[in-house]
Amino acid sequence: MRIVALKQEFSICKLPEDSDVRSDGEIYFIAKTDEELSLVCPTEKAPANAAARDDGWRAIRIEGVLDFSLVGILAGLSRVLAEANIGIFAVSTYNTDYVLTKSACFERALSALSAAGYEVER
Repeated sequence: MRIVALKQEFSICKLPEDSDVRSDGEIYFIAKTDEELSLVCPTEKAPANAAARDDGWRAIRIEGVLDFSLVGILAGLSRVLAEANIGIFAVSTYNTDYVLTKSACFERALSALSAAGYEVER
């Protein structure tokens, strides 16, 4: 399985419910539930009105379109990273999955995935 390391740093934000979220960048993840409005975006695009914000995240993308019938993709990645004592924040889209780790652990995460047999593009 091929994994691509994204270059930019990301922030994970909790926004006020009435926020007007615009995706004026290349990569944004927006989630709204009955409890919160969350945004994952490039750090330089993080909104000033965030109620809470955690900076210093990097991301990998599983390359290609994943069929919904595939089982255990995230489980395999998270197992490798858990064994390396690396916490994750996972986001799924219609096509694929993204896994974020803190920037301080990112190179170690890539090395662990590579050692586990994943093809890693840095």
